[in-house]
Amino acid sequence: MIRRLLVANRGEIARRIMRTAHAMGIDTIAVYADGDVMAPFAREASVAVALDGHTAAETYLDADKVLAAAKRAGADAVHPGYGFLSENARFAQAVIDAGLIWVGPSPEAIAAMGDKLEAKKLMAAAGVPTLDAPEGHFPVLVKAAMGGGGKGMRVVTRPEELDEALAGARREALAAFGDDTVFLERYLTGARHVEVQILGDAHGNLVHLGERECSIQRRHQKVIEEAPSPAVDERLRERLGDAALAAARAIGYTNAGTVEFLLAGREFYFLEVNTRLQVEHPVTELVTGLDLVREQLLIAQGEALTFAQADVTLTGHAVEARLYAEDPANDFLPVTGTVLTWVPAPGARFDSGIESGSVIGVEFDPMLAKVVTHAPTRREAALALALALERTALQGTTTNRDFLVATLRHEAFLAGDTTTDFIDRVAPARTREVYVGQLEHCAVLAALTAQAWRRSASSFGGFPAGWRNAVLPPETFGYRCGDVTVEVAYRARRDGVFEVTVGEKAWEASVLAVTDSEIEAQVDGVRHRVAIRTDGDRWWVGEIELHLVPRFPVKEREVVEGGLVAPLPGGVLAVAVAVGDPVIAGQLLVVVEAMKMEHRITAPSAGTVAEVRAAVGDQVAAGDLLVVLHD
Repeated sequence: MIRRLLVANRGEIARRIMRTAHAMGIDTIAVYADGDVMAPFAREASVAVALDGHTAAETYLDADKVLAAAKRAGADAVHPGYGFLSENARFAQAVIDAGLIWVGPSPEAIAAMGDKLEAKKLMAAAGVPTLDAPEGHFPVLVKAAMGGGGKGMRVVTRPEELDEALAGARREALAAFGDDTVFLERYLTGARHVEVQILGDAHGNLVHLGERECSIQRRHQKVIEEAPSPAVDERLRERLGDAALAAARAIGYTNAGTVEFLLAGREFYFLEVNTRLQVEHPVTELVTGLDLVREQLLIAQGEALTFAQADVTLTGHAVEARLYAEDPANDFLPVTGTVLTWVPAPGARFDSGIESGSVIGVEFDPMLAKVVTHAPTRREAALALALALERTALQGTTTNRDFLVATLRHEAFLAGDTTTDFIDRVAPARTREVYVGQLEHCAVLAALTAQAWRRSASSFGGFPAGWRNAVLPPETFGYRCGDVTVEVAYRARRDGVFEVTVGEKAWEASVLAVTDSEIEAQVDGVRHRVAIRTDGDRWWVGEIELHLVPRFPVKEREVVEGGLVAPLPGGVLAVAVAVGDPVIAGQLLVVVEAMKMEHRITAPSAGTVAEVRAAVGDQVAAGDLLVVLHD
């Protein structure tokens, strides 16, 4: 029996596992790196143990440190979550050898599926359809043999791109998984990514829980998942389930796992088996009514499944969106920053690892939360999720929220036209279109808040802040959103009402209440209450970001003609050119690694390298000059 469970992970998945463990009466142990000392997951565990290291490579991937922490805190079981050590067969075996319960499949099953090349051979022998890459066939997908999560993957459309893609995939695979082995697979355009959840116990019982579709992806990483798939009917679901169970039987699978397929029309092909809990498991939980972490813990304790395949039913539809700190308008590049405000909206399930004040750094994946809704129909679930995302108070950092909302409300998505090329093919809006009227309204609320904050201490009792016993020019604030700038002018009256002017529009406004994070005001007879946060000249009014226009000119950062800069903070992995080298458009210049992904800086046009200001191993900030090209 499990009495004290160590969760060898961090963030939202650590909190998710602890939530179920606590509900089952099981104590939990958190392990944490230096940077996570005050993270919510570390505080919510029954006890927490420091691993004495700041980055993932030094801590969460250090099996010896994790096992030492388990011994020190008296753990009798280890749950690895996903990522980090979750699919490490040697770690699983070490946990078992230490006399602890391993919450996952056997080390042998993990090892069998850890090498994707060997896994494909095993699946083909078991009669599961697989994808091959015929010689000379393009497009192909370069894949890391030991990887997942989109790392170490490159799509190659022409033979001349292959060498560079192989080198980049090997480099990324080595950094992420410690093994640079890669292989080629036929790349299917217009296919769907469909996966089947499986559960097996030590008594020979094996079931599948239906399918999930995870086709909405960028950089081969999932961003929206759903269950069931809109492209799968009962007959196809049965075929997919049978193939998934055949794959599981071929490796003697126990505990929770996922068999992933590419679906093209009515045909499907094996991709991989994820020998762990998946990020997107909540959608399966919501349509089946099962708690997959609970099932994992029961199976790990030697209990038999309490239901058979015939007992599994799918009710309604569930959709999950991954909320990331990233900039969709800048090719979905990750961003850093501080979450100033985090208040999830009611009506949805939020699995998150953050809170107000959480810092988003470069050490870990930038996912902030998973937001999930369940409804009788797919359309209702998608629209409810879009509304929940919009109503969530999230301020302080750039996110993909507006992109997610635009995708969920797009008619192509609502019609079920979801394939792995959806983002490029359908091109949903990557940023929110803020109308001038909406911007004006937000600017008024920001100006009222600024006035209240700046003049909160009145010198004369009974007089409103900002009131003057003289006719003076109105106070003004300027705010910019995108390319639009709005100037708000206002004058306070003795009765506490402000006369507000924006362009040709004039309103009356009054502040009902104001704190350091919220304002309640009445503008033109309509009452509003919104969260407001600032960071320097950046203002967030609800979900709208504004920039305060400085009263005096500010010297802008020097721009070097022909200069190419780092898109975000990170480390320089490779410099592919030297001063004097001629380059062509699209040629690789520098590779920067940040948040466990490679970011390629390429030549925008043909030219000659005039300066190289970066070297391998350098740590660079966003905007740092890397290379200068001259025509």
